[in-house]
Amino acid sequence: MRKIHVVLVVVLTLIFSCNNEKKKALKEMSKPNVLFISVDDLNNWISPIMGFSNAITPNFDRLAALGVTFTNAHVQAPLCGPSRASVMTGLRPSTTGIYGMTPDNKIRRPGNPTTKDITFLPEYFENNGYHTMGIGKLFHIHAPDSLFNESGGREKGFGPYPEKRLVWDGFGKGIRGTHGRTSTDWGAFPEQDSLMPDHKSVDWVVKRLNRTYDKPFFMGLGFLRVHVPLYVPQKWFDLYPLDKIQTPPYLPDDLNDIPPVGRMINDLPMMPSTAWAKESGEWKKIVQAYLACISYVDYELGRVLDALENSTHADNTVVVLWSDHGYRLGEKGTFAKHALWETATKAPLIFAGPNVPKGKKMDTPVEMLSIYPTLLELSGLPAYSRNEGNSLVNMMQHDVDTSDAYALTTFGMNNHAVKTNNYRYIQYEDGTEEFYDHNTDPNEWTNEASNPKYKEQIAVMKKYLPRVNSKWDEASSYTFQPYFVEQKRRVNNEKEAPVKVIGADR
Repeated sequence: MRKIHVVLVVVLTLIFSCNNEKKKALKEMSKPNVLFISVDDLNNWISPIMGFSNAITPNFDRLAALGVTFTNAHVQAPLCGPSRASVMTGLRPSTTGIYGMTPDNKIRRPGNPTTKDITFLPEYFENNGYHTMGIGKLFHIHAPDSLFNESGGREKGFGPYPEKRLVWDGFGKGIRGTHGRTSTDWGAFPEQDSLMPDHKSVDWVVKRLNRTYDKPFFMGLGFLRVHVPLYVPQKWFDLYPLDKIQTPPYLPDDLNDIPPVGRMINDLPMMPSTAWAKESGEWKKIVQAYLACISYVDYELGRVLDALENSTHADNTVVVLWSDHGYRLGEKGTFAKHALWETATKAPLIFAGPNVPKGKKMDTPVEMLSIYPTLLELSGLPAYSRNEGNSLVNMMQHDVDTSDAYALTTFGMNNHAVKTNNYRYIQYEDGTEEFYDHNTDPNEWTNEASNPKYKEQIAVMKKYLPRVNSKWDEASSYTFQPYFVEQKRRVNNEKEAPVKVIGADR
């Protein structure tokens, strides 16, 4: 009798254990999948936001119709490395000291007290029962080693490249050994979409969207375009006849009222200048090439959306699409990101999927820092206490007061821009300032920092500046520009050493 009792207990224990495992599996499978899409160097010219120069982006429109588009989203750094590190850690650059390019494997390291034990965004999902996958440019290069359960890696550089540059020499008026060599160039190349690294990345994603999984998945896709060189096949250029191209607003003496630090940051002699582009007749061609690259990425996005729509995951996948910063196409005198002005800090941000309103646009200033906490809430996961951003779910789902909303961008130590609903305030490390009233000056042509009319508004915006301004992380640097080399040396009390410039703007 006793043996029967023991056997019965064992059997019941196994049954309850199996039931608990089944319940746990069912609970995990009830969570939505996440499709995380980053687009390099994409500004707000896409048709769901600005539609600049009649940008042709039907698949960005398609995604926007499925969810919420934030038309006033801002990055935490106008440079890919620190911007992406901020999104993936959930921390501000001013907190981590990651102001420049940092090797993926050194973002989290023992020497940095703020990142040494941080949980990266994909890891948080893995820790909560997700199968994680990623391909392309997600962090600065791809991702830290072994971050994803499945990694497709990334093709090196931003090719394919023709044997000779088509237009730009890469150095411009920059000095070899002092300034970096930029990949900036534009023209029709290669002949077929299938030769583009992004096409191969989408093939990888499509293959995995056609699979079934025994747990929810997190899949990251990092597009390389529209990063320079602005090369895509000729058919994308054909969408934009040169005689129909618009160029952005430009004021030749725009920088006359900019503080010295702002001018130093904007000193990019290796980049084409707007004056050169006008004189050489290349300005419209550069804009045409950028638009062609946008339409190419739109096509690849369409392939992803088609695969998702035709898969078993269509109704249970949260999609987020974002860019690591904006891009200037002649505004403020150059063709680059690298600034604390509107056109460099503002970038697309779109959420779609379960519990996300469809076809909604929001003009409220928001931060890319909010991506991490927003995805957690949309996925029904517990909040991560280390996140410095705020979830946007309540804002997306309800009509809430956003009058005090703001976005903060940092470029190097103690250089910050604050964007509110109608204003932009910039404070540099030496205390000098810029202030723009977007009600009357959307192009930021007139610095009103010394105008008594705005004294109270400036005081309000100063309150949003970070109280912590960490020194440069030892593993982080930006040798592409002398100002940042000198700032890191100065604030970290480093001995002056020969500057080794990077080979290209990666």
